Amino acid sequence: MNLFDSHAHYNDEKFDKDREKIIDETLNNNVSNFIVAGYNIESSIKAIEIAKKYKEVYAIIGISPNDLEDINMQEDIKNKILELEKIIYNSNFNNTNSENKIVAIGEIGLDYYWNKENKKIQKEIFINQIKLANKLNLPIVIHTREAVSDTLEILKENEVNKKGIFHCCPLNRELVKQALKLNYYISLSGVITFKNSKNADEIIQIVPEEKLLIETDSPYLAPEPVRGTRNNCMNVKYIAKKIAEVKNKTIEEIAEITNNNAKKIFNIK
Repeated sequence: MNLFDSHAHYNDEKFDKDREKIIDETLNNNVSNFIVAGYNIESSIKAIEIAKKYKEVYAIIGISPNDLEDINMQEDIKNKILELEKIIYNSNFNNTNSENKIVAIGEIGLDYYWNKENKKIQKEIFINQIKLANKLNLPIVIHTREAVSDTLEILKENEVNKKGIFHCCPLNRELVKQALKLNYYISLSGVITFKNSKNADEIIQIVPEEKLLIETDSPYLAPEPVRGTRNNCMNVKYIAKKIAEVKNKTIEEIAEITNNNAKKIFNIK
């Protein structure tokens, strides 16, 4: 069984003491590949460094809506985008090469749960990172929280050439239906295993197999039965197991489906 975790933060400081050990364990426990996700400049650089050490690991880089403390005006946005682009090209990125270690721009998007005072800046840097993704011929990885309407509006008004993924997708029926209409992938996390999780089974059924991905969002959102612990990519099996139960499939079938989907959207051979 080869599981592909489409979104993890092994660049997080919570892994500083045992990062290499946990990665080695991960790659020897039915996880064939995983993505390390950046969320600001520093974490994006770290994601690339980790990805370059392991042939099975890839990076996505970007600035999340929760990491905009030093971005207050248009000039700041321009400088951050240029900085991201510089990091990409310094990593020997070639937008015609399927073996690049940077496979998407993310995580990017809108978050009105944690940040309500800077909506205009959030929207502007989201749109600018969409433009960067199009320039580099890459998909995007979207973070959205309590910002469904604005997120969908931006995606409809700003065409994303390679589309992308709703990461840790909220279990919101309308969001999922609209995202699928726009031809995006839906990545489900440990949230679907929580006992108090609403709509989980329904959302799992709504997402067609060809648009389905799985992720841990490590070190956060550890699934049942390990909820409350530091999450890691090996726990992606519990998410696959839950989906298999709802879709009346085997866990091996869900692993194969989501592995193939991840490689397709991230252009991994």
